[in-house]
Amino acid sequence: MTSRGSLARLGRSSGEERGDFARAPRGDRVVSDHSSRPGARQETLRESNLLLLTEEIFSAVEPLSRADLAMRTGMTRSTVSRLVDDLLAAGIIREGSPAVGGGSRGRPAVPLHPARATLAGLGVEISVDFMAARALDLTGETLAEEIIDGDFRGSDPSEVLPRAGAMALRVAQQATARGARVVGTVLALPGLIGADEHSLVLAPNLAWRGVDVVPLLVGEHRDAFGGFIHAANEAKLAALAVAQELAAADQQEQTFLYVSAQMGIGAAVVIDSVVDVGQHGWAGEIGHISVEPEGPQCGCGALGCLETYAGKRSLLAAAGMERSATAQDLVERSQRDDDAGRTACEAIDRAGWALGVALAGAMNLLDVHDIVLGGVYGPLADMLRPRIEKELNSRVLSAQWSTFRVRTASAQSAPAASGGALRAMRCVVDAPLQWVPQPA
Repeated sequence: MTSRGSLARLGRSSGEERGDFARAPRGDRVVSDHSSRPGARQETLRESNLLLLTEEIFSAVEPLSRADLAMRTGMTRSTVSRLVDDLLAAGIIREGSPAVGGGSRGRPAVPLHPARATLAGLGVEISVDFMAARALDLTGETLAEEIIDGDFRGSDPSEVLPRAGAMALRVAQQATARGARVVGTVLALPGLIGADEHSLVLAPNLAWRGVDVVPLLVGEHRDAFGGFIHAANEAKLAALAVAQELAAADQQEQTFLYVSAQMGIGAAVVIDSVVDVGQHGWAGEIGHISVEPEGPQCGCGALGCLETYAGKRSLLAAAGMERSATAQDLVERSQRDDDAGRTACEAIDRAGWALGVALAGAMNLLDVHDIVLGGVYGPLADMLRPRIEKELNSRVLSAQWSTFRVRTASAQSAPAASGGALRAMRCVVDAPLQWVPQPA
């Protein structure tokens, strides 16, 4: 479950200029022309006040009452009460049990919480060896999910995407059966996504290039996927989910470099719990940083890329293992006292060296000193960490004045599916007025 506050962090105004993961794109919202209607100023003020109250409620560590909101925002209690009624009617918040002693003139204070199972975001992930769909509500609760294992290397997108769409449709229907309305869908893919957020530019490990993914995903069931359907990079969406998880654990916003391996290696820079995607949305392709200019040829065509040393496929091959083996299988082999065990240890050490070289360059460039390892690297973290830290200490210019932290994300399956659902839910916190029922 995602903690309180995660959705507010996605929509907070201080991150407005940090890229499309900081605030909802305009395409996520139902656009209304306030300027053409009478009372436009009043409607705009109402929208701003609803946004302010929503962010306060979702970011609070402890539930707030109407009186608390009036005190925090400077609004009158009658204004707060009307706006809270709007949010209740929209299914964005719910009332808890009254707590005696916190209300006005001795009346019990009624705590306000994010609503459960009213609105849902749908995240869909297609990776090299699995596909997944997950629906989350405003509390971060999983309403429905499905994961299907497979081998999608060199696959045909016209076959895989409709299959993923059928899976996502089942998950959306299960969420709807629990009373939730799907607000939108975000599809996670391991590659470069076009600026239109509908097309895949390149996914080397899937061998997909120039695919308009959204029509293939939704088919004839467009309405079941909510008000919008976007595509995004899977590593960045996974980092989004990890940022919420770590912020909940530490009770503060997070800055780190997320690095995750499946068959390839993806990364994302997270600054104050906001994923920085770069000018075109393509930041974080650390797997294709060259650690040895004359090294092995990568699937992307370049030489000596990090993926050729530390990607799952390369790691298993260097350890003499089948590509169907898991990270835990590799850990177990490395513990054997024989030639196979030593070969596995050497492969892991080589991967740690390559990761350290690439991460040191990223740290020198970005001044981010926390590393979070995900995917295949989770079970291998204890074995990778010493070599990574050795390279960081010898290669990062500020090493003697810095403290490096290499830690792991939780072992949640398909984190990019969760990140996609969280990103979809952001449209509710970012524009609550659009979800308030209009008078008949």
